[in-house]
Amino acid sequence: MKLEELQTLDRRFLMQTYRRAPVEFVRGEGALLWDSEGKEYLDFLAGISVCSVGHCHPAVVEAVREQAGKLMHVSNLFYTEPMVRLGERLSQSSLGGRVFLSNSGTEANECAIKIARKHAHGRGIESPEIVSFERDFHGRTYGALAATPNLAQNEALGPMLPGFRSVPFDDDGALRDAVYEDTAAVMIEPIQGESGVYPLADETLLAARQACDESGALLILDEIQTGIGRTGSLWAYQQTPVRPDLLTSAKALGGGLPVGACVASEDVSEVLEAGDHGSTFAGGTVVSAAALAVLDLVDDPALLRRVRELGAGLRENLLAIDGVVEVRGRGLMLGVGLASGIDAAELGAGLLERGLIVNVPEPGTLRLLPPLTVDSAQIDRAVALIAESLLSYSPT
Repeated sequence: MKLEELQTLDRRFLMQTYRRAPVEFVRGEGALLWDSEGKEYLDFLAGISVCSVGHCHPAVVEAVREQAGKLMHVSNLFYTEPMVRLGERLSQSSLGGRVFLSNSGTEANECAIKIARKHAHGRGIESPEIVSFERDFHGRTYGALAATPNLAQNEALGPMLPGFRSVPFDDDGALRDAVYEDTAAVMIEPIQGESGVYPLADETLLAARQACDESGALLILDEIQTGIGRTGSLWAYQQTPVRPDLLTSAKALGGGLPVGACVASEDVSEVLEAGDHGSTFAGGTVVSAAALAVLDLVDDPALLRRVRELGAGLRENLLAIDGVVEVRGRGLMLGVGLASGIDAAELGAGLLERGLIVNVPEPGTLRLLPPLTVDSAQIDRAVALIAESLLSYSPT
């Protein structure tokens, strides 16, 4: 089927909630993708940080094939080994408490919101509040959406779920002032991803931890984009001075399959009880097997060290390009700030034509999220393509 036919069918049968680029991808391997015309692309988006071990990694593919040939689904009314092993692996690699498995990052955040509210009610709080930062992104279901200030301003989707307030990004003073005895949780990204890759200062994270400790609130770190090795440690918080009470994960966890998780510290592991939360497909055998294979690959000191080294080199080379004014982020999660007058969307479209896939989260930023398995030659190729595009850039 030709691309034009797919586009016609898309417009007729799919709700028009996405602005798709005019490309049909049909095959992927490692950091490379091929379209229906056979053109090769270097993927520096990785499905928005999902395919972090590369497209169709052999170990993940084999784990999926083996499990799919044995058992695909029985529901959460019964035990399965992949599900329980995944919970064990996530807990032991992070906060040490219990895990709720979900299908997506949004659902993981919904679980965290439920835990925070029930925990607050247990402390006698009638109307608990959750504090987040402006420009945070936590998801699109109504709880997660209410904690995502920019999207929650869409009145056509209202009324929003009450009990949420936001403060200016990375403002530790405003955060402290917003947390009081009725605060259930502070829910933040250690590095804002969808807004353009903006890391939180350690001082702000410390302020959040202290404010939660003083008020009895929980600190929730949304690591849906930063987790699973993206920043050069398995979890981004491990490179900061704080430890959260709740941690949410998804995206890269399944290596391309939909799986998320809310991990609790031991202190709040028993807040949710039977009947408080659930999901038909969560913790399924196939996605759990895939996630275990991903963790086997990523939870490796050598790979994580390499991510930090490659990220540092990529940052340095990008900063040497005319038209790049700053590079934000950590590891292989980078936001490339462009000089005034350069339209990032126009530049990104041009890079796609040249065979490099990047993302444009805001008008002046390119977001780079290559697979963690990317090699140095591919990084050099991406830098060269960005440099060539900036050199030839002329506003339309």
